[in-house]
Amino acid sequence: MLDRNADVDVLLVGGGIMSATLAALLTTLEPSWTIELHERRGALAEESSNPWNNAGTGHAALCELNYTPEKPDGTIDIAKAVTINEQFELSRELWHYLAAANRLPEGTGFLTNTPHLTFVRGEANADYLRRRYETLRRHPLFSDLEFSTDPTQIAQWAPLLVADRDPSEPIAATRAAAGTDVDFGALTRSLVADAERRGTRVHLESEITRLHQRKDGTWRVTVRDRRWNGRRKPRTVTARFVFVGAGGGALPLLQKSGIREARGYAGFPISGQFLRTTDPTLVAQHQAKVYGKADIGAPPMSVPHLDTRVVEGKTALLFGPYAGWSMKFLKHGSWLDLVTSIRPGNVVPMLQVGARNLDLLKYLIGEVTATETDRLRTLRAFMPTAHPKDWELITAGQRVQVIKKDAVKGGVLEFGTELVTSADGSIAGLLGASPGASTAVATMLDLLDRCFPDRADSWRPALQRMMPSLGGGAWDESFELDQLVDDESVHSEG
Repeated sequence: MLDRNADVDVLLVGGGIMSATLAALLTTLEPSWTIELHERRGALAEESSNPWNNAGTGHAALCELNYTPEKPDGTIDIAKAVTINEQFELSRELWHYLAAANRLPEGTGFLTNTPHLTFVRGEANADYLRRRYETLRRHPLFSDLEFSTDPTQIAQWAPLLVADRDPSEPIAATRAAAGTDVDFGALTRSLVADAERRGTRVHLESEITRLHQRKDGTWRVTVRDRRWNGRRKPRTVTARFVFVGAGGGALPLLQKSGIREARGYAGFPISGQFLRTTDPTLVAQHQAKVYGKADIGAPPMSVPHLDTRVVEGKTALLFGPYAGWSMKFLKHGSWLDLVTSIRPGNVVPMLQVGARNLDLLKYLIGEVTATETDRLRTLRAFMPTAHPKDWELITAGQRVQVIKKDAVKGGVLEFGTELVTSADGSIAGLLGASPGASTAVATMLDLLDRCFPDRADSWRPALQRMMPSLGGGAWDESFELDQLVDDESVHSEG
C-alpha cells in the first residue's frame, strides 16, 4: 500500500477514456491498490469520449494534414506524424493485450477497420499532398500509403468524393487501407467494467467539488452526491494520488487544487456540430474517413472530414465539424465555466492570445452565424451530390483549447493535449483536445513516469510485455494468450 493514512491509493476524476485507460494500467501493475473512479454524470463516457461527440478517427496521422506542416523551403516535416502514429500503436497494443487476456470483448465491438483518406482540391494542394506522400512513404510506419490524382482511382476508394464533380478541377488523395474507426464510448465502458472486476469502485453522479492537500502529501477530496435521492451532506475521501481526467472540467479542478504548476493556464471553449446521415444508400457508398484541409484561421480540430462511423454496431456518415462557441467547458456544463476560470495569473495570457488570434475569432463568428445553406456548401465541396434532406444536424462535444503562459509571447494557444503534474507527483490533470483519446495510452504512460518515478523500473518489464514496442520489439497481433504474462505476476510488490 502507498499510505496508511489514505482511504484510497488512487482517485480518478471523470469517467472518460483517460481515467479508464489509467485504471486498466494500474489494476494490472498494482492489483492490490485501492482505486475509486468518480463521474459527475449518470453514465460513463458522456462528454468527449461519447462516440457522437468525437470523430473516432483513431488518430494515427495517416490523413490529418496538420501533423505534416510544410517548411519554408517546401519540404514536409513528418516528425509529429511519426510521433502520433507511434502513440496510437501503443493504444492498439494495449487493447490487443487486454482482449487476448479476456479483459476486453472480442471482435469489433469498439474497433472497426476503416481506410483513412486525405482529399484536396486545386493544383497547389495536390502538389503539397504529393510531396507529403513521397516523404511519408519512405518511413516504415507509412510505407503502405497510396497516392492518386486520377478521379477514376479516387472514385474506387470513395465514390461520393467524385460523383458529379467538375472534371476540370484538379483533385488528389492519399489512402491508408489499415486505418480505423474507434467507438471510444464502448471502449471506455469496457475498460471500466474490467477495472471494476479487478476491484475499482465506480461512483456515478458523484461530483468532486474541492481538493486540498494535507501536510502528509495526501489529498482530501470533497465529493457531492448528485443523485436525486443521494445523501445531502458531502463526504470526503483521502487519496494518495489524484488524476483529473475530467475533460473540460479539468482546468477548474486543477485551479482549485492550488498547485503551482496549474497557475497561468486558461481555457478557450469551442463547441462543434456535425451533419449526420444513416441513409443506407449513402452509407454503402462511403467506407472511409476522409480529411481535407482546414480553412485559413480555423483551428486544427475544425479540419473538415467525411467519416464512416460505427457506433453500437450501426454505421453512419458524419461530416464536419462546424465550429461554434459557448462559455461552457463541458457539453453538460455551466454557462459560468469560462468566467469562473479567470484568475489574476491567466488574464494577461488570455488577452494576448485573443489579440494575436483575430483570424480565429473571425472564423468562429462566421461559423456561429452560418446558415443551413452555408453548411451544405461546405459539405458539397467534399460530396457534390449531397442533398439536405439526407442529413441531420447534431451537436458534438465541447473542447477547451489550452492557453498558457509563455516567456516570450506572454501567452500561447495550444491545440494539443497538455499533461499537468504537481512537483511531488501526487496529482495530475489533462488539458486540451485532439489527438486526445487516440493517444490515451501514451499519455497515461507519461503520467506513470512523471508521477511514480520510484516504481518506473519495476513496472517496465510488465509494460513492455503488454506493449512490446516500448522495449524496441515489434508488435505481432497474432501472438497467443499463453505468451502473455499472468496478470498476478505482472506487477511490482506494493
